[in-house]
Amino acid sequence: MGSSEKTEKAKFRSGFVAIVGRPNAGKSTLVNRLVGQKIAIVTTKPQTTRNRIQGIVTKPNSQIIFIDTPGLHEADSALGRQMMQEVAAALEGIDVLLLMVDASSQHPYADELMLQKAQRFRGKTILALNKVDRLPKPKLLPLIDSFSKAFEFSAIVPISALKGAGCEELLGEITKQLPEGEPYFPEDQITDQPERFLAAEIIREKAVQLMYHEVPYALAVVVEKYEETPRLLRIEATMNVERDSQKKILIGHKGEMLKKIGTEARKELEALLDTRIYLGLFVKVVPDWRESPQKVRELDWHFQLEGLSKDQGETE
Repeated sequence: MGSSEKTEKAKFRSGFVAIVGRPNAGKSTLVNRLVGQKIAIVTTKPQTTRNRIQGIVTKPNSQIIFIDTPGLHEADSALGRQMMQEVAAALEGIDVLLLMVDASSQHPYADELMLQKAQRFRGKTILALNKVDRLPKPKLLPLIDSFSKAFEFSAIVPISALKGAGCEELLGEITKQLPEGEPYFPEDQITDQPERFLAAEIIREKAVQLMYHEVPYALAVVVEKYEETPRLLRIEATMNVERDSQKKILIGHKGEMLKKIGTEARKELEALLDTRIYLGLFVKVVPDWRESPQKVRELDWHFQLEGLSKDQGETE
């Protein structure tokens, strides 16, 4: 190996970046944009990201592993507390902290929460000002000035995660702060989440988008069966809700809502996984599951086993 080749290899940078921000700041949209395809669910409803989905972006001289976190909010239930624990856990062992702010909608209290996270973090912190396309240009510079006085960021980058503006510049700023090192994942891998996790997330996304009457975090989706056959992929999933009224809304009149959720989820999964899919959906009431740490763990993908026990697995 020649000296120039060694130099090139030494320049490769890799590391972990946690994205922290308010609900609806655009974190999932950014991860999907940077990765180049959908791996995190995106809805107009807050609190749809519950797990630390990793998006992996590999360039010729770098690999960035993004950790998407639940939106910062007041933890007022067992689920809420666990989601905030997820944020804290995401900051352990990362190389760069990426704070994300919706530039078009200021929330001083939430911004203060984020700055507190940055002050506790010992590494480099970058601020992404998202949705700048919605902000009048005369307001952008004062906003940048305000944040630069509040904290010593390594960089402040205006972006539009939805349209892609500024995203390459953001990747460049992140890469500068990464340590030199070998890639953690193969260059063609874009997430560390198993396909059955993505199936559960997409089913939940479709239900959240269509279920206007209830908050999205009252819904937990568990994939009970994920069976690949030569002709098609069989997926069976249970949508767990807290009340009978929520169950009725999810099923809809003569099962129309459940069918609509299933059809939309199946079509997206078939496009994503490039295979024919049979998707069976069931709805089950698990009373007040968000208030019980044990039930939160049982229904959460970080603690979920391959299948539920017999009495839990029965669908109604």
